[in-house]
Amino acid sequence: MAGDTPGPAPLDLHQAAVLVGAYSAIERRLFELTGTLAAEADTVPEIAVFLDSLSGEHAWHAELWADRLPVVAGIDAQALVVVPPAAREVLDGLDRGDQVEKMAGLFRVALPRLVASYGYHEAYASAASEAPTRRALRLVLRDEAEALVAGEALVQGLLGTPEAVAAAGQRVIDLESELVKAGVFLGLVPWPGRRG
Repeated sequence: MAGDTPGPAPLDLHQAAVLVGAYSAIERRLFELTGTLAAEADTVPEIAVFLDSLSGEHAWHAELWADRLPVVAGIDAQALVVVPPAAREVLDGLDRGDQVEKMAGLFRVALPRLVASYGYHEAYASAASEAPTRRALRLVLRDEAEALVAGEALVQGLLGTPEAVAAAGQRVIDLESELVKAGVFLGLVPWPGRRG
């Protein structure tokens, strides 16, 4: 993140709005996906309850980001609520496979990369022009970090056979490969003006 090398140039209003719109769309999609996964996990109550709670968190995050969209002439804020193509591929990939594959994709690719996007944005957000966004990023980052720890523990609990380990690993490889092919090397949401 922030270090000895200079960070990216400050975002203009439209660039910041594009990022916030993407965050809102991704969180809304995660709300849907985790809700579906919770319903599918009804044979494992611990996973179902956790995913149901996580689904509600993602819904709240989506609304939090939607509230951060600008209300100014010349910007159709709702048109910016779009999942970027590479992120869409990853999120759509979470709908495929068995429970181990879906959970590995969620907690070993999608959420860690979303956290990386949020962390990058928080590190380089302008204190002057993006103060409310920085507060939102800190709130969401805390929630996502807690979800990652709990989710990874659940994934590990599902890895009871070499076949399950292989399936989880292959799902991670497949999803990460999609992102790299799309040129996304950091996070889940491409930073404006930066490849990867």
